[in-house]
Amino acid sequence: MTETTNLPDWKANSSHPELAGKIRDALRKVKDPEIGSDVIQLGLVRDIEISENNVIITMILTTPYCPYGPAMLESARRIAEEESGKSTTIIYGSEVWDQSMMEDPTSFNWGLF
Repeated sequence: MTETTNLPDWKANSSHPELAGKIRDALRKVKDPEIGSDVIQLGLVRDIEISENNVIITMILTTPYCPYGPAMLESARRIAEEESGKSTTIIYGSEVWDQSMMEDPTSFNWGLF
């Protein structure tokens, strides 16, 4: 059994919990090609807001200079839009990523030790 420890409290979890769950599951398809984990596992999706007509997703990257960043953000936007059926916008957040933001920070082997 995997314990999740640092899940962000998305606004959509209280306003549209079912759709937020579907979007979360769909976003697991978006992988960071350098790390091999998905954007949910890494904790890169910091917030999701859902209104009648649109979805706004706030995301960060593991590093601001990630060469795959633009492609990952666009892939997340497209997948969320397909899943929700609503126009979707990605906002690049200002938080600095660290390993504690991961869904389960204790389960990832960085290969550093």
